[in-house]
Amino acid sequence: MAVENPSLEEIGAILKKSKRIAVVGLSDKPDRTSYMVSEVMQKVGYEIIPVNPTVDEVLGVKAVASLKDIEGHIDIVNVFRRSEQLYDVAKEFDEIDADVFWAQQGLVNEDAYEFLNEKGYTVIMDLCIKVAHSFTK
Repeated sequence: MAVENPSLEEIGAILKKSKRIAVVGLSDKPDRTSYMVSEVMQKVGYEIIPVNPTVDEVLGVKAVASLKDIEGHIDIVNVFRRSEQLYDVAKEFDEIDADVFWAQQGLVNEDAYEFLNEKGYTVIMDLCIKVAHSFTK
């Protein structure tokens, strides 16, 4: 099965109703894409939760080691990990209270997509959340 993202209208609706974004692989280095994208999303009003076991804090927020360490509902899990790691992240995603699995631009894993799609989750792959937000404001 090929990966098929929701329409831009659906993505716009997701971004409008979402408040909390857990960012898997968020780096504490300002020159990294994950940092730059998450910083913009935080500045436009989203709560960013860094998920990275190798850092203490990013963007002024205490980091957690895994998605399972986050309390409460998560609207979007935004993933900055290599494509081959997406299936493991998808399995962890399935164990928490979250709505949308979003893999950043350049990241695709058909096994992860099929696993989550079959369970009824919204899955977005190979699309930058910051770019999508700028198109759907």
